[in-house]
Amino acid sequence: MQARLYGIKNCDTMKKARDWLDSHGVAYVFHDYKTTGIDRAHLEAWCREAGWETVLNRAGTTFKKLSDEDRGNLDQDKAIALMLAQPSMIKRPVLEADGKLLIGFKPDVYAAELKA
Repeated sequence: MQARLYGIKNCDTMKKARDWLDSHGVAYVFHDYKTTGIDRAHLEAWCREAGWETVLNRAGTTFKKLSDEDRGNLDQDKAIALMLAQPSMIKRPVLEADGKLLIGFKPDVYAAELKA
């Protein structure tokens, strides 16, 4: 299985996810959206499948530093615009594998979904 893992290289949660994938023999390509960016098509697809509320990381520092105006009246279009402008606001990791989309890292979910 070839998977694609999206996130930020130095994020602690990303390190845990990469360690888990490595230790379970799951091959993956890493896409650092902090340095490489992310396109609207990916964000729209993720939001359609998982919901923008799941994809947008509202618990992170980047989101919390936004003005009240930027944080208010959120909808999918506004959330995607925020994530395009500042990819740090995308919840991580995002894993695409075997037609599945996993957002966030929970070892039990990875084990069940990836049959590793």
